[in-house]
Amino acid sequence: MKKGFNWGVEWTRETDAQTGVEITKLCDYKSHSNHLYFTNPGWHDNNNRLVLCGDRNNRANLFDIDLRSGEITQLTDLDTRRTARDAELSVSCVSEKNNEAYFNHNDELRALSLETLEERVLWKRPPDGFVNIINPTADGQHIIACLCEDLSTRIRMDLTNGYVGMDEYFDAKPRCQLLRIPVNGGKPEVLVDENLWLSHPNASPTKPNLLTFCHEGPWHRVDNRIWAMDTDSGKIWPVRQRRDPGEVIGHEYWLADGERIGYHGTRGREAGGGSFLGSVRFDDTDAREYEFPGSSWHVHSNDDRLVVGDGQVGGDVLLWLRNANGYDTPRALCRHRCSMHVQNVHVHPRLSPDGGYVLYTSDKTGYASPYIARLPKELRAYSVST
Repeated sequence: MKKGFNWGVEWTRETDAQTGVEITKLCDYKSHSNHLYFTNPGWHDNNNRLVLCGDRNNRANLFDIDLRSGEITQLTDLDTRRTARDAELSVSCVSEKNNEAYFNHNDELRALSLETLEERVLWKRPPDGFVNIINPTADGQHIIACLCEDLSTRIRMDLTNGYVGMDEYFDAKPRCQLLRIPVNGGKPEVLVDENLWLSHPNASPTKPNLLTFCHEGPWHRVDNRIWAMDTDSGKIWPVRQRRDPGEVIGHEYWLADGERIGYHGTRGREAGGGSFLGSVRFDDTDAREYEFPGSSWHVHSNDDRLVVGDGQVGGDVLLWLRNANGYDTPRALCRHRCSMHVQNVHVHPRLSPDGGYVLYTSDKTGYASPYIARLPKELRAYSVST
């Protein structure tokens, strides 16, 4: 189908058998659909519309759903089948300021108007490199991206489907560049150039000059996971450095204020082990960490009062509410029953900007779909963006 095609309304509603929470399945097509990566919110039009990605007619494309009516509109018409590189659509991003979406396809970084559906090419990457997550700056003027050396001819790699080759790629010390790409034309600016695996560029949602990126690889082997940068001064510094030899942290994300960075991790054996949730200011001050019961693959929050996580494979979407001393025992919001066997069917839960619901993906019915689970009324006050 062509861009602009209206697929109609597919959503269905149900009540979670375990918690009684209202759940809406957004897509019902016999192939996989999912929301964007959890650090790349897809909401726009005052949070009334949401950009999704999925497979239809044996092709991967971007779609838009009206969260008031349920109508799904096709945004792109890409001549492609699902491959490892097509999984890049899951890490597309939206700039509500520009009313545009940005995505990678055929070695090109493209901009897509969410109003007219017109596309333009911002940058063509070299054939010997690949790009992972992309992120817009708060002022809408730039896209932040990591360009990584493609070593797939030397190393058996399938990072999208099971992290195959992760240790080998880390050990190879690939050349990677952190880029700032103008959305209105012009050459990319190289912010960082290292023989080190760089990934997960995240721009502050409120401060155009602030961003984070990570030293990627097995979490227990990297020198330091989270790094921050002020693009005005060019200064780069480590954030939340390792405190004991076996400690690991990751899945960092910006809180809604654009000044604090959230993350989760586990202590090393010498420090007694155990999981913790944390957040820290971008300047590596005012770190707040709390041990928390349970475990989770990914977590997200608008601030540090209410945290959502995806628990374990086939398990529950979990909520942790902070009290005076730490976090309460996790509360199940709903059963996700997700396999998490490849990136596009990771749960990747995240709170909506208005704090009314959790968006997540599950393949519990055989085909993946994005879902919305409404938060109980008594918790919504704790989850609103501040």
